[in-house]
Parts: sequence; structure tokens; C-alpha cells
Amino acid sequence: MVTAFPQLLNSPLNESILKRAQEKKLVEIKMVDLRDFTEDKHKQVDDYPYGGGPGMILKPEPFFKAVENIKTDENLADPLIILMTPQGETFTQGKAKELAQSKEIIFLCGHYKGVDERIRENLITEEISIGDYILTGGELAAMVVIDSAVRLLPGVIGDFDSAKTDSFEQAMLDCPHYTRPENFHGMKVPEVLLSGHHGEIEKWRREKALAKTREQRADLLIKN
Repeated sequence: MVTAFPQLLNSPLNESILKRAQEKKLVEIKMVDLRDFTEDKHKQVDDYPYGGGPGMILKPEPFFKAVENIKTDENLADPLIILMTPQGETFTQGKAKELAQSKEIIFLCGHYKGVDERIRENLITEEISIGDYILTGGELAAMVVIDSAVRLLPGVIGDFDSAKTDSFEQAMLDCPHYTRPENFHGMKVPEVLLSGHHGEIEKWRREKALAKTREQRADLLIKN
């Protein structure tokens, strides 16, 4: 990941599932400091936009140099180069599955007002957005995409069948889930889940998932 703020993501990369995935060498995630590829003593990565206007624009030179350096150092032949931007393709579970099949990905993280258009036109292979809203920078958005894709890699999640039943995997939201205690302040676990009848349990789960999807995300059913 290429970013002007590499320390921003130390915590999420070193906790929980992502930490274990790296320790087990199922994935390798590296932070590359954009400022290492500047040429001035102030390590400036942004500048004022030509034509005037508010905000600062990330310069093209550091990004091009950073990507070339990564490709050389890591011996990457044809990596995906993804720019995180609100203008990109909206991220979905389907896209997460697609990225999980990719061996080499370089994420470019924008900041401030955006990036020089020459980066978009001549360096990247695709653009991804995690939703119709604006963040301070692309780092958190890239982290969302990485987390979503990495958890789909074989061996990352102990019970891989768990991931197969997540929301959006079957074009529906997930069904309700319960755990102990069986009775919490008078709120009881549905009897069917205690029955041991796997066929009835699966039928109940599918009916509840379908009902929840109709109520909360009917658009998913319309798409399919």
C-alpha cells in the first residue's frame, strides 16, 4: 500500500485476523511511504492545483516512482494497481472474491483534494470506492478492501464455511444468530435452534435471511 501516512494503519494490520494471516504467511502486506520518493528536503507530496481553487493535490512524481520501485524490488510483473477514490467502482463482496484471487496488488491512497489526473490516466489499472461518501484519505478505504479480501483466502478463517454464509454471499443478508445463554433476561433463543433437527434449522435460517433481506435490502433480491 502506497500512502503518505503509513503509521495510520499499524493497529488494524497488527490485530485479529489480519495479524494471524500475516504470521501464518498467508498474505504479505507492506506499507510504502510516499514521502520516501520525494526530491525536496521537506518531502512534499502535494501542491496547489493549476487553475486555482481550494485544496491540495497529490503530485504525480512520488506515486510513479513508488510504484516502479515496488515492481522492481518485489519482482512484480503485472500487478493490479488500484486507486482508492470516491469516483471508482463501488466495492462489493463479488469484488472482494475477485481480488482474493489476485497475487499482486498495489493500493494507492489519495489524500487532501485528490491526486493528479495523470496518475489516474497513466498509472493505475482500476479505481475502487467503498461508498458514496468522502473520507480524509484512501487509507481507511484500502484497509476495508484488504480486510474483506484477505478473510476469503484459504486458511485465514478457521471455519471457512462460516465465510460462505456471510451476508451478500448468497445475494441475501445473513440470518439471525444466537449463542449462550439460552435465556437472557426473558429473551429466549428460538426453539428450532435447540431442536437438533438440522433440516428444520436450515429451513428456518433461510426463511429468516430472506425476510430480513426483503425488509432491509430488497434491492438485493431485485438484482437477482
